[in-house]
Amino acid sequence: MNKYMFMVFAGACSYGILSTFVKLAYQAGYTIQEISVTQASIGFIVLSTLTLIQRYNKKPGGASIPASTWLYLLLTGCCIGLTSYVYYLSVKYIPASVAIVLLMQFTWIGIFLEWAFFNKKPTAIQLLIIGVIWIATIMASGMLGSQNGHLPAIGILYGMLSALFYAGFILINSRLKYEGSSLTKSSVMILGSAVSLIILTGHQLLAVHHFNIQLLKWGAFLALFGTIIPPLLFAAGIPKTGHFKSSVLMTAEFPVAMCCSWLFLGEKISLLQWVGVVVMLMAIVAIKRKKT
Repeated sequence: MNKYMFMVFAGACSYGILSTFVKLAYQAGYTIQEISVTQASIGFIVLSTLTLIQRYNKKPGGASIPASTWLYLLLTGCCIGLTSYVYYLSVKYIPASVAIVLLMQFTWIGIFLEWAFFNKKPTAIQLLIIGVIWIATIMASGMLGSQNGHLPAIGILYGMLSALFYAGFILINSRLKYEGSSLTKSSVMILGSAVSLIILTGHQLLAVHHFNIQLLKWGAFLALFGTIIPPLLFAAGIPKTGHFKSSVLMTAEFPVAMCCSWLFLGEKISLLQWVGVVVMLMAIVAIKRKKT
């Protein structure tokens, strides 16, 4: 595994812990609006500060981003913000271990997005493997068992929306040709994320009263592992690794999230669910190999 592949892998592992700690933040009394906007805002402040330091010191890579690239970076950032927002919403209604299963649907959604926007039609083998992923999804989610047999439809919808936005993020980022500073690139992306979340939740934020030091602690933790570390690693790694290899490496988020929900939330994960996880991971790797 070269360093760029490791960057994508480490970023995915960092994302994997988020759903569990968002669930814990909910239990502490904070809302989705408070959590998501605080996380994005802290992330933007930190990345922007580091970018200014980089430019002040005139280190290599500190050059300005071309104007033609700004739109794509902001759009990518919007995808990050929307992914986090609907993903966090999903864990409000369904177990964190189920939310991550739904998020992993980004792998096959990305294939259909490429078909829709770039006329890359999936092969018959890919469609067959996608069918296997769907079966594994039912197994891994626990829908066949008693514990997750009746999940709220709204939670499932939010989970699938998070997968759609995540697929869009990977697709846009993998096609972005920018060789400058990953730090500068990430700052602009997170600016797009923060602005999109403020626009989306601004009217709701006016009605909350939980802005305190504890919220800042939650926001700082989630910003570190969800807004600062992964975008920096993805910005540097995904363009070098490519869309398909990146999609495979980013599945590392899956087992990490499952283990965290089991360890920290006490969510029961049956043997059938673990089998479903393994089958899904194998199917995702297979579908990416067929694509390349």
